[in-house]
Amino acid sequence: RISESEVSGQMREFLDLLLAASADGSIDDMERQAWTPLLEFLENISRSRAQQGFGSAETATFIFSFKRPLFQRLRKELAGEPQTLADETWRTTELIDKLALHTVKAFQKAREAIINRQQEELLELSTPVVKLWEGILALPMIGTLDSARTQIVMESLLQRIGETGAEIAIIDITGVPTVDTLTAQHLLKTVTAIRLMGAECIISGIRPQIAQTIVHLGIDLEGVTTKATLADALALALKRSGFMVARKQG
Repeated sequence: RISESEVSGQMREFLDLLLAASADGSIDDMERQAWTPLLEFLENISRSRAQQGFGSAETATFIFSFKRPLFQRLRKELAGEPQTLADETWRTTELIDKLALHTVKAFQKAREAIINRQQEELLELSTPVVKLWEGILALPMIGTLDSARTQIVMESLLQRIGETGAEIAIIDITGVPTVDTLTAQHLLKTVTAIRLMGAECIISGIRPQIAQTIVHLGIDLEGVTTKATLADALALALKRSGFMVARKQG
């Protein structure tokens, strides 16, 4: 949370910037350059609040809390001018509302950026590239395969192929619940990218239900090596790499 002294400091800075921006008496046009420092200050506060886990209402309250003291100041200075007091009170209300709206928009933008970054990090964690053997990589996939995730998969796998010089990459879709036309297209794009890197790709985890779905949808996997299990895919990869696994005797 934010300390009381920090909040007090921010309130003082807000008032200083507000006075500087409205020094010429114009508070109706915040597009003017004089308002830029105040708007940037509010954007920085919004980003900070978003990173600290505050809500949008709490962030907007920082601005709305200035209404009462500003109104009290106006009543004191314009006590004998009721019409002017009413006009200035309305102008001040509109100003505070605009500043609060600007703050909330900046807060939402910051929150969206945080959420997008977290989603990207989760996608990266959910697509680990594992080295099974010398020259053989595997990518076990779990969950739905959409466009965003396919992009992460391709980038992660291609980067690892480039780093290790792997000759064979296994994409295991045992944990993918369903395969539709879009999912198959994503897989084929990944296979094509792997081949362009000079490596071979094997897709494992083709269960009977998925095989039937692929045939029913008319999806063409011709030229793509597929296996029922990851173990079968690894055995084939070892064979193509020139390795032979034998049971130890005795």
